[in-house]
Amino acid sequence: MSAPLGAWVEGLGLLGPGLPDWPTAERVLAGETSYEPGPTVIPPLECLPPAERRRTGRVVRLALTVGLEAVRRAGADAAALPAVFSSSGGDGENCHEICQVLAGADRQISPTRFHNSVHNAASGYWGIATGSSAACNALCAHDASFAAGLIECLAQLRVDETPVLLIAYDADYPEPMRSARPIPAAFGVALLLAPAAGPGSLARLTARLGAAPAETLSDPRLEALRSAVPAARSLPLLRRVARAEGGSVLIDYLEHRCLELTVSPCH
Repeated sequence: MSAPLGAWVEGLGLLGPGLPDWPTAERVLAGETSYEPGPTVIPPLECLPPAERRRTGRVVRLALTVGLEAVRRAGADAAALPAVFSSSGGDGENCHEICQVLAGADRQISPTRFHNSVHNAASGYWGIATGSSAACNALCAHDASFAAGLIECLAQLRVDETPVLLIAYDADYPEPMRSARPIPAAFGVALLLAPAAGPGSLARLTARLGAAPAETLSDPRLEALRSAVPAARSLPLLRRVARAEGGSVLIDYLEHRCLELTVSPCH
């Protein structure tokens, strides 16, 4: 990244433990209400046809829920938006079920399990739910997945000069994989980014690579969430947006590197 990349935040969606939507998270991150962790309640997806709705797992529902919230709050057309889906591991529950079948005597895997096992499953369901035929990318960068997804979106904005939707999401694994990858809760965040300011823009972002340690959160419960769930590495950035505070935010990226974001509020 030889020169800073920039974008305007037009819409946000969020779902996590004790955080059912962006307005709730906004109040918590702004310091208006205290954070009370609780289960991540993922609503059913009414936007999918019944057959597809029955086939979706919680990770797909999580990704689509936050993506649709961000689009709705921005007043945008989901069908026209390119999107980037970023997750550190995809659908761990589905992977667990496949491994259980393969470890047994009857190794017949259902077609639904198989097609949900690919990393871009959420993007496929997104196309069905929204009618979008715009380009979708799905990527994974382990704990750096949120920053990698944001960089990909900013690069697309620089080249194509059109809005793009980032959807970053992770969910907890069943045992025994949970012992090896102890993600404690499901968390998803979506940012609708645009190359120019609109009447409802929330903030201006510019990004460059840095080498300083990532920013932490003073609330120990929010910091535990940030440090344990890769998609929740977004929380320091979201806190700046919620508080309409300008300044620099350092987000976890690769080893010995961070993503340095400069936030300029619009209100």
